[in-house]
Amino acid sequence: MADQARGRLGAIGNQLKPVKTMAPPSTEPRVRDKVIIVTGTNSLIGIGRASAEQFAQNGAKALYLCDYDDSNLAAINADLTSKYPDVEIHTRRFDAAEEAGVTEVVGHAISTYGRLDVFFANAGVSGAPVSFLKLGGDDFMNTMRTNALSVFLATKIAAPAMMMTSNSKPEGKGSIVATASVAGLRSNAGPTAYSASKAAVVSMAQTMSYQLSGTGVRINAICPGLIETGMTAPAYERARARGSEKRIGQLNPTQRGGKADEIARVALFLGSDESSYVNGQAWAVDGGLSSGHPYVPGRLA
Repeated sequence: MADQARGRLGAIGNQLKPVKTMAPPSTEPRVRDKVIIVTGTNSLIGIGRASAEQFAQNGAKALYLCDYDDSNLAAINADLTSKYPDVEIHTRRFDAAEEAGVTEVVGHAISTYGRLDVFFANAGVSGAPVSFLKLGGDDFMNTMRTNALSVFLATKIAAPAMMMTSNSKPEGKGSIVATASVAGLRSNAGPTAYSASKAAVVSMAQTMSYQLSGTGVRINAICPGLIETGMTAPAYERARARGSEKRIGQLNPTQRGGKADEIARVALFLGSDESSYVNGQAWAVDGGLSSGHPYVPGRLA
């Protein structure tokens, strides 16, 4: 390299300023000292439990495990406590679509820790797997209630709490993450009531993000594809019984079903400060299923 060019590069190097970072080093625990609420955590193979594991592993100060069915919460609490003794873990049994339960758990976080940083609104049901022609109005609304109203209440109650400041949290901010689905993005990924409820979650993440403008509170939706959870376990069990498990997920370009941990890793990122510029998004985590039109494997040139 010519001396003149070498000199110019040296001058540029001397003018470089450090990169301005918006989060702790990526080698550090991603949610250190954060107070986190997760609903829908009772399933032993579910997204809620897998996400709780990631939050605890990544330095959360306190973690609330919430579900309407609490049959496994004590066991999950004990498991997490044994592995991550520095994390204060609480369990709550309530209906995520009932305002009183959501208000209580958010209030407890504020009164106990002076802060709320992450609310993962993950509670959901699949609804009846039938044509809308055979679906009753009450069944439709029950699915909407659990899947969509729960997200509305989580955001309505958690957002103001996240805006609060305290000695441990000098800046009002927070992250709300809601579980939607690829069924809320495209047709043929779920029955009508389920798909409608998940589309509502996507819409709320988009519209609420604007209504929270300037508050420091972000909201995003995760849209999983076919994931092996308690909800989808019957389909997996039937496939295993037929010897066709390897066909699950073959319509997506990754050509397999997903694992709860793969969704949990995205929930962790969205709950962390590393995603500080991600807001109002519907993030498909589906092996690529929603990226194209349906096709028959092997028929493309």
